[in-house]
Amino acid sequence: MPRFFIRSEQITEADGQRIALIKGDDAHHISRSLRMAVGETVELCDMQRRVYSCTLIQFNDGEVVARVDSETSVDTEPKYEITLYQALPKSDKMETIIQKSTECGVTKIVPFSSERCIVKLDSKDASKKQERWQKIAEGAAKQSGRGVIPTVESVVTLDKMLVQAKESSLVLFCYEGESTLTLKQALRDRKIEKSIAVIIGAEGGFSQREAEKIVASGAVSVSLGKRILRCETAGPFVLGCIAYETEF
Repeated sequence: MPRFFIRSEQITEADGQRIALIKGDDAHHISRSLRMAVGETVELCDMQRRVYSCTLIQFNDGEVVARVDSETSVDTEPKYEITLYQALPKSDKMETIIQKSTECGVTKIVPFSSERCIVKLDSKDASKKQERWQKIAEGAAKQSGRGVIPTVESVVTLDKMLVQAKESSLVLFCYEGESTLTLKQALRDRKIEKSIAVIIGAEGGFSQREAEKIVASGAVSVSLGKRILRCETAGPFVLGCIAYETEF
């Protein structure tokens, strides 16, 4: 069943029943791309971890009206909020990272710049990229049955990233230079209260100076195993490991 995201205020009461108003791109997608008709059903998620099973009852210009038939709680969200701090990779790798990380349960993605990042974005390019990345997160959230759409924030500096990461109860610094502590050990040995931050480098990793700064900020340096992962693989891999340790 197709799933779409709406705001809670788009659900109203009318003639003794709950009505959902689907507008904009989603309304166009339902009527033009999917060619759905009156009587067919969709799922609507209100971003508050509630999902509604709805029947389409009316098609207007730029708007689709649906009747709410039932409501349930979303059970597809991870136990903890997970923020992925990803150093800017080159080419379209960030799109892959966002898509797969959304499927794996990420809550928020924060791109950041580091010394070895090849990509340098000015404010105009960064704004366009962020808009594109957010749409990719939305599409992946719909496809994977998520209860929320992960937020893709604007690009920040490494220093600002470290300040933000401190707000999480566990900060994991995935570092190829770590040879003592594994990701599994860190997840099993440390108490997680509410949230997890994951720091991943770009293609060239981190300089020694940056690695020392990240660890000094309180991040836990962890190894991802005996093999070196590509930057577009590392984030989703870590999210999968977190899901294994905390959800199953």
